[in-house]
Formats: sequence, C-alpha cells, structure tokens
Amino acid sequence: MKLSSCFYAILLLHVGCLPIVFGQHASVQDQQPYPTIGSVIRYDVALDAIIDSTATAEIIAKGFVWSEGPLWIESEKMLLFSDVPTNTIYKWTAEKGTEIYLTPSGYTGSEPNHRKEPGSNGLVLDPNGHLVMCQHGNRQVARMEASLKQPHAKFQPLAHQYEGKRLSSPNDAVFNEAGELFFTDPPYGLPTQRDDDPEREIAFNGVYRVKQNGDTQLLTDKISKPNGIAFFPNEQKLLIGNSDPHAADWYILDLTAPIITPKLFYSATNERTGLTGLPDGLKIDRKGTVYASGPGGVWIFNGTGKPLGKIALEDAVSNVALSTDEAILYITNSDKILRIQLKN
Repeated sequence: MKLSSCFYAILLLHVGCLPIVFGQHASVQDQQPYPTIGSVIRYDVALDAIIDSTATAEIIAKGFVWSEGPLWIESEKMLLFSDVPTNTIYKWTAEKGTEIYLTPSGYTGSEPNHRKEPGSNGLVLDPNGHLVMCQHGNRQVARMEASLKQPHAKFQPLAHQYEGKRLSSPNDAVFNEAGELFFTDPPYGLPTQRDDDPEREIAFNGVYRVKQNGDTQLLTDKISKPNGIAFFPNEQKLLIGNSDPHAADWYILDLTAPIITPKLFYSATNERTGLTGLPDGLKIDRKGTVYASGPGGVWIFNGTGKPLGKIALEDAVSNVALSTDEAILYITNSDKILRIQLKN
C-alpha cells in the first residue's frame, strides 16, 4: 500500500539503525503485559461470538517504517512480517522477541536501489511449507530456496511477467489447495511515479492466477488498485481489497463464473472522513468471517459483506494474520505489530 510522506521521513531517520521493541511473552494471557491500544466497535450482535467488546490490541513490537505481510508459522512458533522500505523480513517469537529474519527480502539487484518500497510485501507458505513472498523490488512472486530454519536470500521466481511484460510489484498472494498461486499486482513498488512510472510495462493493475504448469493467467484488470487477497472457505470465490481512495472497496471474484467480473462486497469510500488507512490486506477464517484492514482499523465482516464491527486504531493498518487455531489476530499497524485475542 502507498506510504505517506511521514513514513518516508522515518525511513531516512532510521536507515541502518531501526529501533525495535523486543517482545518477552508467549501468548495474550502471558504474565508480563504489553502496552495496549485501540478498541472494539460493535455494529452487530454477531460480533460477540467473534471478539470481546472490551478487547484491546497488544503492541508486541514497534519501531519499523512500514510493516506488512504478517504470517504466523505454527511449526516454528514465529510471526514473520515485512518492513517494506527497509528491504527486510523480521520474525517475532515469544522467547526472543523481534529479530531480523531475512535481508534483502524484495530487491536483490546490483544496481542502486531508488525505490521507496523495495522489500517484500505479502508472505505466504506454499503447499510444501516453503516461504513465498511478493517482492516489490524484484517485481515478482518468488519462493525462498532455503528452509524456514535457515533463511537465505536465494529465490526461485514463480511469477515475474505476463504476456512477455514484467509485472509491476506483486503485493499479496494466496495458494489454493490444488497448489495454484493467486496474487495482486498494483504499482506501489515501482521507483517513482506509480501508475505513470516509466518502468511500468503492463498498462493495468491486475489480479492473476499461476496454474500448476507455471502459466500466469489474468483474472481481472477491472480493479483499480488490487491489494489484499484471500479465499472464502470453499475456494470458489476470492475477496480482493482495493487500495484506491476514490474506490475504497472490497470485491468478490467468482472463479466458477464463465467470465470473471468483480462484484462489490462492501464499499467504504464514503466512510473515510477523519480516518486513516484504506482497504489493504485481509484474511478469512474457516467460518467465513472476514478480517480486513480498512479506514480506521480492522473491519470484521460476515461472509455476505455485512459489517459486524471494527478494531479501531489511529494509525493505518496494512494487513492481518490469524494464528493456526484462529484464536489470535496479528496486525501490522504502520510502525507497530499488534495482536488481539479472538473467541475462536
């Protein structure tokens, strides 16, 4: 997602010396408390089965430039997340707090890097448990050619072009059970002018599928700034967040339709006044509940697009991740990493 000028100022101040707060405890109920922020706003009684109305979010780490792409990895009991401007993936564990996990993470070229957002963005595990990342600077979705325990900046591209033209800057991704990769490709990682950047080769911002044979297929070019992406439980429909201030919407793509046309799930375009953030990353739990970054925090929807409530936060939210048991929601909140207890 696009960063404001204040984030770029922070980047200039902290290059080479990022201040990190190290977490010390293992779960929401641990003995030593973290600072808390935010509040839960209830729109519908159905929210009571999802989250406690008095819940607040814990700040488990802070001091980043623009945190993104959270991914909980149960086998390692660690949370991975990207700091996009610093070209770094961090990990957080209860035992050691925050540590650098991988750098460089998104731009590995030999030429000087002039991009404002060169690093990895969305992170996901492939069906074999390998780390896959959306790399802004390298303009590709790639698999890390190393184990999760011993990360290394060696990458195998899974998608880097469409019809012979380079992708712009893949942002977020998801796999289906068949092993096909789905991803969004807005312009946020291009060096200077975003949609008008001279390095841009594809005239639209697309949503794509990578088939099992490696072919990249365009699903739609009709969403102006496609960003977050997630499957509903039956994997027949995708939900896409649109990070466009003029169309701050979420759209459904029905993969069973003969012609895939975005259908409006919910529009927050007229609800942005006085709030920070746009539709960005999102996750959908096994029950079909949607947790989506948006204006003013994390929006919680049922599967039909009805807002049930919001985790209200002052700073912009970029993305969210669920723990394996779906009892904890992790939130990348500008320069902070948060977690909040759910009732799942």
